Amino acid sequence: MRFGLRRGAVVLLGLAVSLCPSAQFAQAQTSTSKSTASRTTSSRSKSRTSTKKTSRKKKDRGQMAPTPERITEIQQALAKDGSYSAPPTGKWDDNTVDAMKKFQTAHALNPSGKLDALTLEKLGLGSTTAGVAEPVAPPNSTSRLTGASLQSSRQ
Repeated sequence: MRFGLRRGAVVLLGLAVSLCPSAQFAQAQTSTSKSTASRTTSSRSKSRTSTKKTSRKKKDRGQMAPTPERITEIQQALAKDGSYSAPPTGKWDDNTVDAMKKFQTAHALNPSGKLDALTLEKLGLGSTTAGVAEPVAPPNSTSRLTGASLQSSRQ
C-alpha cells in the first residue's frame, strides 16, 4: 500500500512539473529540498553514532579542587591542631573530612567538612585580608589604565 501511494505521489508530482510553465524552477526546487532533507537526515544519524567533536568555547569551571600538596598542607595544619591523627596522605578522604568537621565545630564555624575561606584562615593557611579590606597595590606601582601612581591616588 505504501509503495502504491509513493508511486502515485511521484507520478502526480511529475505531471505537475511537466504541466507547470516554470518546470525548471519547480524541478530545481524539488531537488534542492530533497538534498537538504538527505543532508539533515545524514547529519542526524552521524551525530547519534559518532562522538561529538565541536569547537565549543570551554566553560570556565570556577573553583578547582586543591592539589595533593595543598591537601597535605591542610592535613598537617589539622594534625597540628589535634583534629587529624592519621599521617598526611595528600588525598581528601573520610579521615580528612571528619577532621575538618571536628576543627570547624571547635572553632565555631559551619561544620560542613568542606574547605572555605574562614576555615583556611583559622588553620593559618588563608588570607587575613580576604573579604575584609580593599586590595592594596604594591609600592611604586602604576595603573595601566591611567598611568598614575596608585599610592598617590589613595592619599
